Amino acid sequence: MKETRNDLRNIAIIAHVDHGKTTLVDCMLRQSGQFRDAQLTGQQILDSNDLERERGITILAKNIAIPYKGVKINIIDTPGHADFGGEVERVLRMADGCLVLVDAAEGPMPQTRFVLGKALEVGLEPIVVVNKIDRKDARPHEVVNEMFDLFLQLGASDEAADFPYMFASTKEGFAVKDPKEAEEPAVAASGALNILPLMDLILEKIPAPVVELDLPLQMLVTTIAWSEFVGRIAVGKVNAGTIRKGMNIVMMQKDGKQTPGKVAQLYTFDNLGRTEVHEVDAGDIVAVVGLTDIEIGDTVCSPSNPAALPRIHVDEPTLRMTFGINNSPLGGREGKFVTSRHLRDRLVRELEKNVALRVEPIDGTEQYSVSGRGVLHLSVLIETMRREGYELSIGKPEVIFRSNNGVIEEPFELLVIEVPETQTGPVIEMTSARRGILQEMNNRNDIVIMKFSIPARGLIGLRTRMLMATQGNAVITHRFEGYKPKEDSIPARPNGVLVSMVPGRANSYALDSLQARSEPFVEPGETVYEGMIVGENARNEDMDVNPTKEKKLTNMRASGSDKNIILKPARKFTLEEALEFIEADELVEVTPSMIRLRKTVLKEVDRRKLNRAKNSG
Repeated sequence: MKETRNDLRNIAIIAHVDHGKTTLVDCMLRQSGQFRDAQLTGQQILDSNDLERERGITILAKNIAIPYKGVKINIIDTPGHADFGGEVERVLRMADGCLVLVDAAEGPMPQTRFVLGKALEVGLEPIVVVNKIDRKDARPHEVVNEMFDLFLQLGASDEAADFPYMFASTKEGFAVKDPKEAEEPAVAASGALNILPLMDLILEKIPAPVVELDLPLQMLVTTIAWSEFVGRIAVGKVNAGTIRKGMNIVMMQKDGKQTPGKVAQLYTFDNLGRTEVHEVDAGDIVAVVGLTDIEIGDTVCSPSNPAALPRIHVDEPTLRMTFGINNSPLGGREGKFVTSRHLRDRLVRELEKNVALRVEPIDGTEQYSVSGRGVLHLSVLIETMRREGYELSIGKPEVIFRSNNGVIEEPFELLVIEVPETQTGPVIEMTSARRGILQEMNNRNDIVIMKFSIPARGLIGLRTRMLMATQGNAVITHRFEGYKPKEDSIPARPNGVLVSMVPGRANSYALDSLQARSEPFVEPGETVYEGMIVGENARNEDMDVNPTKEKKLTNMRASGSDKNIILKPARKFTLEEALEFIEADELVEVTPSMIRLRKTVLKEVDRRKLNRAKNSG
């Protein structure tokens, strides 16, 4: 018999990057009255991962629960970047409704479209929150109309398109039904503005889970957490029945495999943490300990009636890189994990929780082909590994082609670029050179918003060069659009590199002579080795150089013969910049403290032999 659990609401918060999801959760936590001030220190409380705090983005979906007016609101804070779409797609299965946040100035952006489309596919009831209405360039009512158009474009039902909406400033901590309410000085001065009207709207509009408690247990695993003490922790929503501590269960796994197991511990989400419980009824989100072989997409069932729920489908990866151990002359000096066995074990562990990732060994080598959603998706994995003490060498990112009825297709992205009006020329020129096609161009005050359809190949290396061309003014976002017939070749890096021909330490004298025709990547005193890339050449060919060359000393001195050396600052790469900079015959060397660029073949004589063989072949 079906029952409605009015004591529960399960909602996901979805939006484009930097539209205020995590700040909204901060606001709800602070005003729910359930916490001491000491428990809610800082901003972006849920972004507990170091990388999330440094980059200001949400990478991993988070679960919390806020009690409000006798109702437990389970909140899922989802990532906003398209590269982490795998996280979004699976956690939406735990929700019954969603808050769709959209910036009052920017309006719906590519990731808004992507995530909202996924939410509507799953059948979630939406509430639109137009955030940042305190911005000077806010246009809240226009944005509501744009959201209505977006719902229609996505094929939403009439009920979904008639969505409830509110206006908010999560930074200031309030939500209102009409922006004019926030403009009244008397109301603002009274302190009456708060986020509670949005909490009331959640209780009113987000449907309570409808469950069947008398049916056998069914729970779809959507997330796997890991603990050094208890191993895997399976997180998911109980779809039917009741799950109990100590209960014998059956895991319905891939290919119809059935694996028995036993529930050792049960936890529900309570405020910012978890609370151990003895049983959980259908409709609630639960964390299960003790199922050692559990995987994302498995169904936890009662042994009396094992029936699998539909497995989670995640879009296939569009980009791959080669991961290998660091075999440079400086390899093994800093890291704790430097062998191919360490690398293999770590990648296998990552597969357990990262559903959008694919790992395949490369025959005849100790390297692995690692595929993901984009450069950011894979670079976050690399950055996490280097902080854990791994040393790696990473190859150039490559898009994944596919054959469809004899036609070679490649992934395309919808690219959105915002720049001042005066800088549209370089943007269009640079994007067109990479096979980008301008689809739409709109003005908002002095800002121009351009939408391009561009091959994913064309995006590799584009961000860095576009930011340099626009003095850092370009705001660049993109999302996966689909596969289309393969375009012609895309221009490679226009400049060659300077490659060290000797090992040693770089010095000022040598770098001074090089900087006239190059941009240096190393500083005086930095250790270099043969085959290491030490700068970018002003011309389009590679050049072998000696960055350790010292000035010949003589006994003769003359006034003015020793010039004062002034070196340009060395260009230092972030991990993403390094990955986008390298070409097919180059690698990024990653250690816990350094990011270096190098040639795959280190010795100059071997590279020449290889080039001769290619040219003759």
